[in-house]
Amino acid sequence: MLLLTDPKDKETVLAVYLNQCWWPVEDVLKTADPSRDGLISVQTFRERIVLFVLNYIIFGMLEGSSANDAFFLPHSATECAKILWRNGEAVAFYSVKMKGSLCDGTTSQCYLLPVLDTIFVRRKYRRDGLGMKMLHDFCQSFMAEDALGISCPISAAMYQVCQKFLQTYPKEQKRLWEVEAPGDWSQRVNIWLKIQMESSPSGKAEVSSHIENAQTSKPRQSDVDQMNESIEYIPGVGKVAGGDTAKKDDTATAGTLNSRGPEQEDLEQGASNTQQCKGFRKRAGPGGLVGDKATKQFRIIP
Repeated sequence: MLLLTDPKDKETVLAVYLNQCWWPVEDVLKTADPSRDGLISVQTFRERIVLFVLNYIIFGMLEGSSANDAFFLPHSATECAKILWRNGEAVAFYSVKMKGSLCDGTTSQCYLLPVLDTIFVRRKYRRDGLGMKMLHDFCQSFMAEDALGISCPISAAMYQVCQKFLQTYPKEQKRLWEVEAPGDWSQRVNIWLKIQMESSPSGKAEVSSHIENAQTSKPRQSDVDQMNESIEYIPGVGKVAGGDTAKKDDTATAGTLNSRGPEQEDLEQGASNTQQCKGFRKRAGPGGLVGDKATKQFRIIP
């Protein structure tokens, strides 16, 4: 895939070369198919191209400059993802690491639960509930699972979305966890409990203590190796061209608040000793800072 950039600003992409023709970036994201509305699973080659443009060009080069954003590498050719279509245009996406799928290309470890890995909403469509819509769709897609994960680190904006979502759907409070791969109990932190504890000084100290303990006792696994091997080539198009891209930081470690047993015991005990959190937030509508800022990692796609 060839990209036409502004000579004065190499980070500004003007057009994309597809099917022996140059297309404005915005036109690649549009469709004349009236049936494309709402969240649709990525299955066709064209949908893979749209996902790539949304992630690598729109988010990675044009709209992902905010300090609150966590950057990610392009998705693999087999990534499980959904694109949110509105008024004939692709405006958002999220991707999932399926339970049982390999964590990376260097080990045999597999994810122990479904994990929402990446999520993005275009700037002009934020603050309209699309982040909550995708999070709700993710939870509804795995109703049979007792636990669902969101990849660590969770951005400040995504924490606001999680808080509002869990206040709206309290039944999901025990199911959502911030996780590191592969997602065993020593690599999970209950999101609702963490939000509650972050609202009080004593809670913040306890969360920090758990995180430090986990960092010294459990090294984190990275998805970088998997990404390095997975999407350097798009079938029928060729190798991706372009500059640097950034990936969601997989080096930050989240501790466990529940390393000794069932999550219900710790969740109920922690919730009874903490105050109700008062804010809300996500990248669908970035707001105040709540969670950790993702450290940027850059790499060049050959």
